[in-house]
Amino acid sequence: MLDYAALTVVSAVVREGSFEGAARGLGLTASAVSQRVRSYEERLGSLLIIRGSPCLPTELGRALCAHVDKVRLLEADLPHRSDGTGAESPQPVILKIAVNADSLATWFPDAMASFTQKTGIFLQLSVEDESQTADRLRSGQVMAAITAETEPVIGCKMLRLGQMRYVACASPDFVERFFLGGYTPQSFQAAPCICFDRHDGLQSRWLQRTQGSSLPPSVHYIPSTQGFLDFILAGAGWGLQPLSLAQTFITQGGLRPLGPDPFMDVDLYWVFPRLKSNIIRDLTQHVMRYCEAMIYLERTA
Repeated sequence: MLDYAALTVVSAVVREGSFEGAARGLGLTASAVSQRVRSYEERLGSLLIIRGSPCLPTELGRALCAHVDKVRLLEADLPHRSDGTGAESPQPVILKIAVNADSLATWFPDAMASFTQKTGIFLQLSVEDESQTADRLRSGQVMAAITAETEPVIGCKMLRLGQMRYVACASPDFVERFFLGGYTPQSFQAAPCICFDRHDGLQSRWLQRTQGSSLPPSVHYIPSTQGFLDFILAGAGWGLQPLSLAQTFITQGGLRPLGPDPFMDVDLYWVFPRLKSNIIRDLTQHVMRYCEAMIYLERTA
């Protein structure tokens, strides 16, 4: 039988990234936290935490922490949560969600604000490219994810949120330096490009569709939505930006769309576990209702 008291300590170390951080959150000393983790590892005959900066879970440790997260989520649905002594549990309910950076920079904060205020749930977000967020769910690191992937995740449901529209753009100065001769495959190969990270295939897909070419040899990798936009505005390169963020700059003349077909739509999906959890159900309903009314995603068929 699992020792949930010990697993709560293990989970706290993984969540905080250190024994000291876990000790502060649990109201214990760091040595007491270390002893409880070590004692439980000895009982199991297997390491649960890789000591370091930060402390990371082993494969078994990650699986057990994911289990604890699900148990805590189910316990939160009970009308009177307690720690077994009749006292209210001091541990907050934390939802771990993987979200793509562009959603985080546009609609996701508004969607979550009213939910967290209403429920008292706390969020722990993992920010990835939309093509990578589902991997966090598969590994058990998060409880739900916003993803562009359509491959099913075992034990999870998938609902379509809508489409996020992107626009290929650059500063007027950049356009004059690299595209005076037109938007051709040759000019795009000579013009520096900006990508979110090495998993970001958006620019590559747009180039393939509109130019029949691949990424140029000169690429800046900027893993920040705001930083990505700032680099484009500064004339360091071209790239695809969420239209909702770029529209004001396009209207004011700070950015120019590239070519006759600068747009690209990306389908986004909400993936969540098949748990009989009121919290997950309410969160999903909240996200879906918000996406139906919001301006950032187009819920086309």
